[in-house]
Amino acid sequence: MAEKLLKVAEAAEWLDLSEYQILAYAREGILPSVRLGRQVRFSSDALDEFIVSGGKSYPGGWRRKAE
Repeated sequence: MAEKLLKVAEAAEWLDLSEYQILAYAREGILPSVRLGRQVRFSSDALDEFIVSGGKSYPGGWRRKAE
């Protein structure tokens, strides 16, 4: 049986973050996500692996360079 993909709200609850933060981290490539057309989904297994591995940060630290 295939794994169920989490919606943004479910992933936000899973990681205790806002939906806005979840989408921003997915857009930046920090959180592992899957795009289905205009929708974004998250694998619970990939999120668990992300947490166990220590996560990922913005390149260059938390202070991103202004573009």
